[in-house]
Amino acid sequence: MVDDVITSLQQAIEISRNWSKTGWSVTFGPRNIEVLSLEQAKALPKNIVFREEAVNYWRQAQLTGNDAADSGEKALKALKSGNLKVAADALYFAQYIEKPFAGYSRLWFDLYERLKALVIKA
Repeated sequence: MVDDVITSLQQAIEISRNWSKTGWSVTFGPRNIEVLSLEQAKALPKNIVFREEAVNYWRQAQLTGNDAADSGEKALKALKSGNLKVAADALYFAQYIEKPFAGYSRLWFDLYERLKALVIKA
C-alpha cells in the first residue's frame, strides 16, 4: 500500500511542478478570456488590461506548485525511510499550500487523505 502512495507521490511532484505550464481553465477580464498557462499569459499583447493579472496568477500557481512539490519531496523521502508521521506532516503542509487553487487541483489533499488513512491503520 505504501508503494502505491510512493508512486502517486512521485507523479504528484511532477504534476505540481508543472502547474503553470499545463494549467487549467481560468478566465480573466470583463470578457472572460481563457488563459490556460503562464506561457499563454505572457504571450498576451502588452496593452491587454488583464495581462498583468493573468501573468501574476500563473506565476503564483508556479510558486505554489513548486512549494507544494518541495513538501511532497520531503514526504517521499520520509516514506522511503518508513517514517509515516513525517510523511503525513509534509503532505498536510502540501495540501495546505494548495488550498488557494483547490478549485482546480486537489492533488495534495487526496494524497494526504490516503496517507492519513495509512497512518491511522499503523
